[in-house]
Amino acid sequence: MLENQRIRPTSVIGPLGEPLTLESLPPGETRRWVVRRKAEVVAAVKGGLLTIEEACERYSLTLEEYVAWERAVDRSGMQGLRVTRLQHYRDLHKRQLKY
Repeated sequence: MLENQRIRPTSVIGPLGEPLTLESLPPGETRRWVVRRKAEVVAAVKGGLLTIEEACERYSLTLEEYVAWERAVDRSGMQGLRVTRLQHYRDLHKRQLKY
């Protein structure tokens, strides 16, 4: 019976090196998504503080939107989450794949 229960951490390390807890995550009604907030949500999911489903429900995100954030962080770090630089980082990643 205990095998089915998943133990969650009470905090994880955030994108800026600070501890993140459920209380310190962006509020559920957040509508303005700056780079730091997106990175905090991705760090919380990767660290096991939230599941992808919980994050999508809490922040009214689509699965595709969350996956795009995670992919951007994996490829280019926090800077990849900047909307104004999105095309630049996509092109950079495509060029890197060629070599």
